[in-house]
Amino acid sequence: MEELVIRDADVVDGSGEPSYRADVVVDGGRIVGIVKEAAAAGCQRPKARRELDAEGLVLAPGFVDMHAHSDLALLRDPDHSAKAAQGVTLEVIGQDGLSYAPVDDRTLGEVRRAIAGWNGSGDDIHFDWRTVGEYLDRLDGGIAVNAAYLVPQGTVRALAVGWEDREATPRELDRMRQLVAEGMEQGAVGMSSGLTYTPGMYAKDAELTELCRVVASYGGYYCPHHRSYGAGALEAYREMVALTREAGCSLHLAHATMNFGVNKGRAPELLALLDEALAAGADISLDTYPYTPGCTTLAAVLPSWASEGGPEQVLRRLADEETAGRIRHDLEVTGSDGCHGVPIEWDTIEISGVGDPALADFVGLTVQESADARGEAPWVTARGLLLADRLAPTILQHVGHEENVRAIMRHRVHTGGSDGILQGAKPHPRAYGTFPHYLGHYVRELGVLSLEECVAHLTSRPAARLRLPDRGLVREGYVADLVLFDPATVAAGSSFAEPRVLPTGIPYVLVGGRFVIEDGRRTDALAGRAVRRTPA
Repeated sequence: MEELVIRDADVVDGSGEPSYRADVVVDGGRIVGIVKEAAAAGCQRPKARRELDAEGLVLAPGFVDMHAHSDLALLRDPDHSAKAAQGVTLEVIGQDGLSYAPVDDRTLGEVRRAIAGWNGSGDDIHFDWRTVGEYLDRLDGGIAVNAAYLVPQGTVRALAVGWEDREATPRELDRMRQLVAEGMEQGAVGMSSGLTYTPGMYAKDAELTELCRVVASYGGYYCPHHRSYGAGALEAYREMVALTREAGCSLHLAHATMNFGVNKGRAPELLALLDEALAAGADISLDTYPYTPGCTTLAAVLPSWASEGGPEQVLRRLADEETAGRIRHDLEVTGSDGCHGVPIEWDTIEISGVGDPALADFVGLTVQESADARGEAPWVTARGLLLADRLAPTILQHVGHEENVRAIMRHRVHTGGSDGILQGAKPHPRAYGTFPHYLGHYVRELGVLSLEECVAHLTSRPAARLRLPDRGLVREGYVADLVLFDPATVAAGSSFAEPRVLPTGIPYVLVGGRFVIEDGRRTDALAGRAVRRTPA
């Protein structure tokens, strides 16, 4: 007898087609039967050792978070309710060009310092891996939800070239090609870049194109955080489209927003650019989060020249009065490339987390508010905080536009990604609320997307980008990564005031046929594993 039958569910199967009522049978971690309109037909209903009454609930494929920063959280926090409770059954990590494999001892220490604001210092993690394959093996030891990995181009460059702003030598470029190839062979699904973060930002297009050729040869995709989301946003999007067309590589645009005042109302221009490329045969997808503020580290807004050489060099420059003055001028007058070419507005920069608990008074305030309270210029406050906390502060950047968010999420190649940073006392609520916020706010309350459309954006589309042949749909033979939610009540519990509140209306989540959320509570199941690239 099979393990589980989910009775009388309203199945939204991920295809975008209308929902239907069915009994769904799960056994051995897979969907083994779907009996449509079973009760009304009066047929012999499937039986199983356990029956779950799903009356009034939608059954959908588990959600795929196409842009996650859980690289260490998956190892640190077996509970991981921040994602599991949202119905997320697969996260794509290794984002923005910086993560923890492949590394050597030197590079690992540098990367840990550089992205402590994203993932914590890592002092509580046993880094017993150095290669992509070894990291994926570590995930296979048991995690809350599944994870796929992108080879981080910035980490690869740090390993082969260092943190200097210069072109790679032919030998160094060969080494980077080798590292990307090894990562793909060991199971990565593609390559990411952070082209406003050091050292990835120092790569010219020719270098990136060569690495994308390697990715394409394995059937992977390129996922860039491109060079500007502000003053040069459209040019940066065009650059990525042209680069990947030249390389013959699929393109997935990370957190594809149009932010800052210069881009208010300009989402249609981005979508027209993408439509033109798609019509010409380009293979493009994108992800967004359903909120207007962004989230990153405070150090990320610094100009690239100030970040050259790695974290210790940044701290030395900040400590030097003359150099700090140049940094300030770039930020406040010129428009730092780290702040997307737009002069910084300190009243839009809210501190969301710090590494040193003694600095907790900064959290929840903008830099401008903290500066006003201290009777000093905001640059003085920001500089002092960066030095005192050794570049660890994270920020919310209130620079988005609701009309852009809605326009982009409607596009036919759109997928969902939280870009959720789980660190800090006051993280962005998207880390805990992205997927229920889509379903509750943008589907039920606003009607921006139909329920069937939205579920397809969050399930089958990302599964197709990841080339996963047996995930992303409710189909017989598919892996039983499933979520059951109440369409009348599903909602994000997280807010900017209380960002760590779990969602409502999602009582059941299964990963590989095992309940990780049951009756609205996290079980002790560690059913997730590394999801490796499907060979081309």
